[in-house]
Amino acid sequence: MDYGLRGKRALVTGGSHGIGLAVAKALVVESCHVAICSRSSERLAAAELMLRVPGVEIKALQVDVLDIAQIAAATDAIDEVWQGGVDILVNNVGGGGRWGTPSIEETPISVWESVYRKNAGAAVAFTRWAISGMRRRRWGRVVTIASIYGREGGGRPWYTMAKAAEIGMMKALATTPYLVHDGITFNTVAPGSIMIADTGWDEHRESDPTAFSDQLDCAFPLGRLGTPEEVAAAVLFLCSTQASLVNGACMVVDGGESASF
Repeated sequence: MDYGLRGKRALVTGGSHGIGLAVAKALVVESCHVAICSRSSERLAAAELMLRVPGVEIKALQVDVLDIAQIAAATDAIDEVWQGGVDILVNNVGGGGRWGTPSIEETPISVWESVYRKNAGAAVAFTRWAISGMRRRRWGRVVTIASIYGREGGGRPWYTMAKAAEIGMMKALATTPYLVHDGITFNTVAPGSIMIADTGWDEHRESDPTAFSDQLDCAFPLGRLGTPEEVAAAVLFLCSTQASLVNGACMVVDGGESASF
C-alpha cells in the first residue's frame, strides 16, 4: 500500500523509545521526514542514529514536556528548520500509569496534576502549535496515543482521567468544522498492555516469570502482550492519505484485552 507520506514532515513526541520510536521508524520507512523529542539525551542520540537513512531528515530535540517553555522552544526550533511546521503530529509522550499509590487519599494532588500535564497537557500544547501550519497547507494528521484506560475504568484514576481527556480532545477537534474543512483529521489510538523494554511489564516478567505467565493466560485473549510495532502500524494508517475518512475515531489496539465494545 502507498501511504502517500513521502516528503511529509512529522513530529513524534516521546519518540526515542517504545511506541514513539516504533512510530518514527514506520514513518521513516515511508520516506517521511521525522522529528522526535524526549527528556533523555542518551535515548535521543541512539534513536537518531537508528532512524537515519539516506534522503530522510531526522531532528532530535531534548524536551521535558512538564515545562511549557521547553515545548515552546522545541516547536520554535522545528519552525526554524521546517518552515510551516509539520504535516503530521503524533502525540505519544505520556505515562504515569504506575505513579502514586493504590491509596487515593495518600497520593498527593501533585501526582494528578503532573500526570495530566504530561499526557493531555502536552498534547494540547503540541496540537495548538501544529494545526496552524496544517491549515495553511490544507492537510494534516493529528494522532494521539491514549490508552484503553481512557475508554473504560481499570487504571489509576489520575491516569484514566488524563487519557480520557486526550480522547475527548481529539473527538472535539474532529468535529470542529473550520479545522476539518481545512483537511486535518484528529484520531486516537488506545493501546492495551504493550511489552516495552525497561518498563513495568518487562520488570514484572523479570522479577516473577511464573506470575507473569499466569497473568498472560488469564487476562489476555491472545496469551501475550502487544508490541510497539503493532501499535505503530495502526498509527501509520491513520497518518496516511488512505485514512482520509477516518476522523474522530478511537482505534483500540489491545488484542481483545478491554471489556468494552
